[in-house]
Amino acid sequence: MKHDFDYLIAGGGAAGLSLAYHLAREPRLRDKRVLLVEPAAKDQNDRTWSFWADAPTLFDPIVAHEWTQLAFRSPQFERVFELTRHRYKMIRGLDFYRFVGAALADNPQFTRVQGTVEALENTAAGVVARTSAGDFTARYAFDSRPPALDRQPRRYRYQLQHFVGWEVETAEDAFDPATVEFMDFRGAQQHEARFMYVLPFTPRRALVEYTLFSAAVLPKAAYEAAMRDYLTTTLGLKSYRVTAEEIGAIPMTDHPLPAGVGAHIINLGTRAGRAKPSTGYAFKRIQEHSARLVASLAATGKPPTHLTGDQRQFRLFDTLLLDIMQREGERTRDIFAELFQRNPLERILDFLDERTNGLENLRVMHSVTPWPFLRSIGHVLRGRPGQR
Repeated sequence: MKHDFDYLIAGGGAAGLSLAYHLAREPRLRDKRVLLVEPAAKDQNDRTWSFWADAPTLFDPIVAHEWTQLAFRSPQFERVFELTRHRYKMIRGLDFYRFVGAALADNPQFTRVQGTVEALENTAAGVVARTSAGDFTARYAFDSRPPALDRQPRRYRYQLQHFVGWEVETAEDAFDPATVEFMDFRGAQQHEARFMYVLPFTPRRALVEYTLFSAAVLPKAAYEAAMRDYLTTTLGLKSYRVTAEEIGAIPMTDHPLPAGVGAHIINLGTRAGRAKPSTGYAFKRIQEHSARLVASLAATGKPPTHLTGDQRQFRLFDTLLLDIMQREGERTRDIFAELFQRNPLERILDFLDERTNGLENLRVMHSVTPWPFLRSIGHVLRGRPGQR
């Protein structure tokens, strides 16, 4: 059967554009025709992505800033850690959109259409895509649209990582541009996990975000009040100017998110569970997923049998932490304080990256107070997610 395209990508956000960029770089796939269907032009700096890495990445040319130190702060423990093997990095959304756009602009493989994918249907030989720009056929479709979950609160845990961030400028030096404030838990928890996250760019300019793990977002004024208190009381600033704002909410759940649908539809990004359920970090996981898919397509002509490569043990760890967050969110601060106090920083980052082995996982688990996790194991076994 002759398809309109070999590959169709639904959505032009981080996941869709990342896969397109990986495809464009693979010489063994240069004869493949790719359609990218995007709901809207990406011409605004609508978000930032942060991640840690211990090796060069494809997007290092557009890293806006990187940090060599990482700070963790809580009432019972705080420390500034030197990053030895890793670096913490940040990419601005608009830089990413332009970078990938430039790579695709002169590539005859790619066709970009503005429209909304309304439905994807498996056929015997491929996929039919129903879109607002017309119908298309492809051998494979890669779907990065937001997932639509049939919520089952008696079986799974549902939380949000939600935040409001300000990019601020100050009249006096207030920040250390070498140190990312990874988690500052010194504020009131109010029975939830609440912390400040600060990315300093210069001594007088930083992105300051108030981040929460909970079931529902707050009124915007509540985030702003917390940030004002942090800037004036905790940092002691007399004056500052807000130059930009960032707002977001990332679903965090152990609800199964399928890696694909049928033989020819492969999910991407949040739809494929690439946002880590217990932290919300997604950008590097999206890159690893894209690389895995493209390597298999180039070698065999098909996606890999195991689409994501996820390991079950880490899914269990995520489930237990989500259960604690949903049931006793304020305990999250103490768990992270114990992790950072009792483990080398690089082990923690590898654990959150799901790169640790069985022995290292045991060391991490033994470094925290066991009772909250044992209780969560009981809740999971009895099918009582998030209940006190």
